Amino acid sequence: MSHDMSHDQASYLELLARGAAAEAYDRPALLARAEGAGTEALAALEHAKRLALRVRAELAERRRREAELSALFETAHDLAGLRDLDAVLRAIVQRARSLLGTEVAYLCLNDPAAGDTYMRVTEGSVSARFQQLRLGMGEGLGGLVAQTARPYVTDSYFDDPRFQHTRTIDSGVRDEGLVAILGVPLMLGSQVIGVLFAADRHARVFEREQIALLGSFAAHAAVAIDTANLLGETRTALAELEKANEIIKEHSAVIERASDVHDRLTELVLRGGGVHDVASALSEVLDGTVEFAHPDSPSVTALELTGTEGRAKRHGEVWGAAVSAGGELLGALVLRGHPGLDPVDQRTLERAAMVTSLLLLARRSAGEAEQRVRGELLDDFLDAPDRDPRLLRERAVRLRADLDAPHVVLAARIDGPVAGAAGAPGATERETADRRRLWSAASHLAATGQGLAATRDGGTVLLLPLAPGDTAADLARRTAGQLGGALREPVTIGASTVIEAPAARPGAIAEAYAEARRCLDALRLLGRSGDGAAAQDLGFLGLLLADTRDIEGFVDRTIGEVVAYDLRRGTDLVRTLGAYFASGMSPARTKDELHVHVNTVAQRLERVARLLGPDWQSPARALEIQLALRLHAMSEAVVR
Repeated sequence: MSHDMSHDQASYLELLARGAAAEAYDRPALLARAEGAGTEALAALEHAKRLALRVRAELAERRRREAELSALFETAHDLAGLRDLDAVLRAIVQRARSLLGTEVAYLCLNDPAAGDTYMRVTEGSVSARFQQLRLGMGEGLGGLVAQTARPYVTDSYFDDPRFQHTRTIDSGVRDEGLVAILGVPLMLGSQVIGVLFAADRHARVFEREQIALLGSFAAHAAVAIDTANLLGETRTALAELEKANEIIKEHSAVIERASDVHDRLTELVLRGGGVHDVASALSEVLDGTVEFAHPDSPSVTALELTGTEGRAKRHGEVWGAAVSAGGELLGALVLRGHPGLDPVDQRTLERAAMVTSLLLLARRSAGEAEQRVRGELLDDFLDAPDRDPRLLRERAVRLRADLDAPHVVLAARIDGPVAGAAGAPGATERETADRRRLWSAASHLAATGQGLAATRDGGTVLLLPLAPGDTAADLARRTAGQLGGALREPVTIGASTVIEAPAARPGAIAEAYAEARRCLDALRLLGRSGDGAAAQDLGFLGLLLADTRDIEGFVDRTIGEVVAYDLRRGTDLVRTLGAYFASGMSPARTKDELHVHVNTVAQRLERVARLLGPDWQSPARALEIQLALRLHAMSEAVVR
């Protein structure tokens, strides 16, 4: 019975187009099997299904990131036009619950007057007791978050001994049916003013990205409360100080200007602007020079912004606001030329820093996604080289990698003081962290150099293009220096021989990786940690490591100068060298072997020293020269 394969495969595109559930992707294969399709056709359909499901997953992940960024930008816009604090906090809690996919989300604030903490906003709660809960300072999971000013998560609240359980809190949580709870602090400066929670009525694991996302919402909530407090203070001053009417008007104008600034920044981000565009726009508004500085720059170090949670800080004539996410310092917006910054302009600088953190998070998410795709492609080259070369080439082109050009495979490992120390406390955790750091740095290097990178065998494998005039050894040494400098630890790299066109011979990549691994192992055994090399750098050892067995190249590198001299001058230096080593490196026995005067032997050996270098008789060099002489003699015999 015939079967229309193109129609069945096209049905997967229809499923993707209408956003069908994952179960629907089994139907085309079932129908094909019922219609009597052959084994090959069914295998093709199964491959098409896997590809369609991967595309579906990537689309879902992209929609999730877009939803997160959209919600965060909407929240930033709400803050810019803040009118009703309750409405803003309610929107923040609703968006947090929706994006994290939890059943409940809620926000608690500290009440300094009463000396306790109370529920301010809840979303998804069904228990009246829970919604009206008030608890003492330091109690429950929220108390642990407030004490440490750090996020905490529990996958089973009642079984967790880390925080103080009380009858009041446990009763409220039990009424609500909560099991897994994540809490992040609301910070004003170094002070915790409350906690934002996301919770489920069943056990679940909160991912690092979800914790960072909830932390971003908590930062927005803290800014909203801070802004509301500022507005409240302004209203109080209006009522009490009639004579300050002109000052208040000026403040109102500045606040309106700050709101316009936020609208402008939000529009800039939505148009696809970058970090430096934000700094440029802010320079105009604040009448100074604003630049984005990296975490380890001198200006950021001098400002001591770690732990300031994005609040503006002054050092001499310079102002700065930390750009951070989830407690990680990503950099800072640094303002020069405007030392007299009023409080509202300080808030403008701080909120611009928050927008910048969103941009960097978005860029990082996109970069991590691309790194994963690059790693998957290289894994396919290594593990499934028999796949359709045309599909592999198309995937490489989408990643801006030209696999029809010469490439080199590099095997890289960190050779830190702890890595590999079996049984050492924390060795496994350290090695895992080292592998993650190495992969991150290598992936960035591969992406900027139009190459590929993936984790493998406790280290990282890279497939990098070879520039004209470059050698595999040059590339290995340069890459070892770049990765070692980025990680501030020695990184050892072994290189394969050059693959002229990897896309045409996918199987050559796995062979080259095996060669690069052998070269890496040899470097580590030779004590050359932090170095990079190819087989050709390792003398006769390279002959054993390389799959190509480049005998002619080894001979040329070792005694090529002597062979060439004999050809040019008609001398007999190669034969003299052979006799010298055959005679136990004795000039007297050598002259008998050659039937020449001992002075003639001495003169020839002096010429050899000038051609090969003064250390040519050292044990290591002598061993390589003798091997090269034997290989040269064998090749000459074959030619004759």
